[in-house]
Amino acid sequence: MDRPKAFISVWDKDGISEFASSLAGAGYEIISSSGTARHLRENGIAVTEALDITGLPSILGGRVKTLHPVIMGGILARRGHPSDDADRAKHGIPLIDVVVCTLYPFEEAARANAPKDELIEKIDIGGVSLIRAAAKNYESVTVVTDRSDYELVAHAIANGGTTETMRRDLALKAFLVTASYDATIHDGLADALGRSKDSAETGRVIPLRMEQRLRYGENPYQEAALYAPTLSDPAFVQHSGKELSYNNLLDIDTLLKGSAIFQASCACVIVKHTTPCGTAEAETAIEAYERALACDPVSAYGGIVGFTRRLDMPLAERLSSHFFEIAAAPEIDPDAIEFLKSRKPNMRLLTLTGDYVPRDQIISNRSGFLIQSETLPPLPDRSAGRWIGAPRDDLWADILFAWRTAALAKSNAIALVRNCASVGIGGGFTNRVDAARYAVSQAGDRSRGAVMASDAFLPFPDTVEIAADAGVAAIIQPGGSVKDAEVERRAEELGVSMFVGGTRTFRH
Repeated sequence: MDRPKAFISVWDKDGISEFASSLAGAGYEIISSSGTARHLRENGIAVTEALDITGLPSILGGRVKTLHPVIMGGILARRGHPSDDADRAKHGIPLIDVVVCTLYPFEEAARANAPKDELIEKIDIGGVSLIRAAAKNYESVTVVTDRSDYELVAHAIANGGTTETMRRDLALKAFLVTASYDATIHDGLADALGRSKDSAETGRVIPLRMEQRLRYGENPYQEAALYAPTLSDPAFVQHSGKELSYNNLLDIDTLLKGSAIFQASCACVIVKHTTPCGTAEAETAIEAYERALACDPVSAYGGIVGFTRRLDMPLAERLSSHFFEIAAAPEIDPDAIEFLKSRKPNMRLLTLTGDYVPRDQIISNRSGFLIQSETLPPLPDRSAGRWIGAPRDDLWADILFAWRTAALAKSNAIALVRNCASVGIGGGFTNRVDAARYAVSQAGDRSRGAVMASDAFLPFPDTVEIAADAGVAAIIQPGGSVKDAEVERRAEELGVSMFVGGTRTFRH
């Protein structure tokens, strides 16, 4: 009786000699080609060359090694199927019971920005075919695509063979490997060929890898995990603290957007439940922190805080007196890391790398998946917008800062700012009037002489009236309401300068 056969073709040689040795020890004949065969022989494992059963050596500079009817037929043949048995007997095709294959490292080459020709040569053809053939015939063939499964499969074979359940699970995993591989090739080649990936393409395949399994989702009854695109690098590095939660990661997304929006200045952003509760810029990070915290210290409790500049020891000492879930910055001094580790062991301390900037925002709901481009909103342009009432160029810095803060907050968003620090933020309300009232009540006397920003048009004059009563000096809003003329006329009557910028920054 013929020995069972295992076909092994792997790019990643780590652990393969030990696995092949265990298969040989269980009575398997090992079949391989080129580099894998050489590696196994060098490690004392007897190997049958693929060309010995196909009669055809590797050709086209290695592009064709395993694509042959004898090999593919041995994998795909249905056991006990009369016509398949007849074809095998006629053409001398041996059965192959185990396929072990890892693919050319296209992802690694794409990450290294390899030139187009090199990328193309890293597209595996034969390996993907081997994997798909074996996975298709999982009822009889065991397919192994991940070295972490070597020990599991070796143990099963040593104890009577793999079960159909195991082969099924390995096959499903194999199809996931090839699907992700092809999607990664699409993304990597699109970059290399200068082709943009349109959010409105008629079909999308997005390759993702699991970064970490989370304890639970938004609530304890929900399962969750963090996935990232295969060609992306992490947006942050965690130095200390507890494992990040689902809700932490939602908040971090807002913090990362805030870091991008305020990156030109030394700024601090405090986030609670995905919306800012304090923003400020200053000469130093510690001063920016104090000013941001003053906006809403109650909401800041248990929130997360981020900086656009270095987190040093004096700032770490100041942070230690408040309860934050996360503190993040593009640079953190080593002594600040050690200090916060000892004083705040549960605080997650993150260095923001800026390496992953999503091109698309993807939201799933019961209708399907919504995909839109993920870009920062364009800054208001004094020459493109128009002033209602007296222009307040003296307040332009505050106008821009308020506009940025409103763009970061949840709609309907109203932000009040004085001297480039938020003094009141109303976000997540179902109407703009309540958002304005909340921001004004939060600011108190600080609203006098402040600037108000709205993320979308003012549908009625009521928000202007609230601003005027609070002593707000200027408003920036995009305009676009059917009642713009009425709103603008009311602003002039009340002596509130208004800049109509034209760009909405609505954020659900």
